[in-house]
Amino acid sequence: MKILITGASGFLGSFLYKKLVEKKHEVIGINSKTNDLTVPTSLDEFNNIKFDQIFHLAAWTQAGDFCLHHPGEQWIINQKINTNILNWWQKHQPQAKMIAMGTSCSYDPALPHIEENYLKGKPIDSLFTYAMTKRMLLTGLMALSKQYSLNYLYLIPSTLYGANYHLDGRQMHFIFDLMRKIIRATSTGDKVTLWGDGYQKRELVHVEDFINIMLKLVETQNNTLINIGAGKEHTIREFANKICDIVGYDDEKIAYDTSKYVGAKSKILIVDKLKKIMPNYQTKTLEDGFKQTTDWFLENRIKV
Repeated sequence: MKILITGASGFLGSFLYKKLVEKKHEVIGINSKTNDLTVPTSLDEFNNIKFDQIFHLAAWTQAGDFCLHHPGEQWIINQKINTNILNWWQKHQPQAKMIAMGTSCSYDPALPHIEENYLKGKPIDSLFTYAMTKRMLLTGLMALSKQYSLNYLYLIPSTLYGANYHLDGRQMHFIFDLMRKIIRATSTGDKVTLWGDGYQKRELVHVEDFINIMLKLVETQNNTLINIGAGKEHTIREFANKICDIVGYDDEKIAYDTSKYVGAKSKILIVDKLKKIMPNYQTKTLEDGFKQTTDWFLENRIKV
């Protein structure tokens, strides 16, 4: 198949690109340096290629408190990106299936994180703008599908982790920041300070597991949204302790700074829909996934 990936140089995109090439697909991967999706004509060079699938992973955001400081920019930039690729899809690639990424932060924290609630309620204030751009992306997919009979799949991932995380200076997702701080401290002997009280909960899915599940869903699921998660969450303290056990750091040295930004208190996805579609799906254990990821960090400790 002929496949286009936006955001192909990102964490998920780089893994997906490699996987699809291994499967012998004809893959074109683009990023903000090769094609600026805020420009309406940025994809015109591909107008005459008939793609079978388009994986839309590109988004203008970062982890941590980035969303607090850039809400206006996030709205303008992400709306441009999403509008331009949806318009190009409808005009030039109507035969292609669009697979787009949502975000768990679009859910109202007061409602169960089940697909039927994705467009209901209000996302958390600190992530509101980015969350709403993702809701708008889904709305656009639904509208174009309804009017033009286009085919899409919208996937909502838990936080992804694994080796080969981008080391380009941007803020890291919490799990990578945890690993970096603890691994550094094994050499310096310093205390590790983590944001919040450590009792906020998160759910993790290994990036390789996510891609395997996603590619299976792409084969059979159309014009719908699906949560992809492990179905279980853990506290930051639990994650930190597991990392300490692996790298040999004393978890009693960890301090928690309750004055810092922590985001949502809990972000677990309800995966009943996924289980009905793929009743036997499995994900790596945290122990195996963390061992692989910390090994990579240890090999790249100078860079991080």
